[in-house]
Amino acid sequence: MERVWSPWRMEYILGEKPGECVFCAKPQEADDLENLILLRGQHCYVMMNRYPYNNGHLMVVPYAHVDTPTALSGDAVTEMMLEVNVCLEALTEVMRPDGFNTGMNLGSVAGAGIKDHIHVHIVPRWQGDTNFMPVIAETHVIVESLHKTYEKLRPSFDCRCELVLPPTPGPK
Repeated sequence: MERVWSPWRMEYILGEKPGECVFCAKPQEADDLENLILLRGQHCYVMMNRYPYNNGHLMVVPYAHVDTPTALSGDAVTEMMLEVNVCLEALTEVMRPDGFNTGMNLGSVAGAGIKDHIHVHIVPRWQGDTNFMPVIAETHVIVESLHKTYEKLRPSFDCRCELVLPPTPGPK
């Protein structure tokens, strides 16, 4: 069995958690590069996962602090799925994965690391890479710094922003 070395995930697991919701706080800040925000829509935004399962791991996050998609407006749910599509297209163009894992972990028993604020994970996958959660035999990790991946992905998101509803104004 090969072992996957992902020491950056331990920083999150053992690190102090902020008192405020990270998904509420980050879009209020002005530094999209530092916060790894790739796209801002009217109801949702796209950010890179700071502790990814795989290179290019993105999340679509509603601005509304809710723990279930049933609490979102129809416009927010629609925009969330449009932004998932934008993520799939951008990742396909830039990173050329062989497939994707997409989905939500609703509740801590379902594996939600941040259970009070829903978000959709989009994880690009390549033939022979790591399994989505459990690491089985013959694994391969694609390694690239978060900011390098951000720089590669950002132009692809900029040209697709018209595919979602009009953006909200910047941070307050």
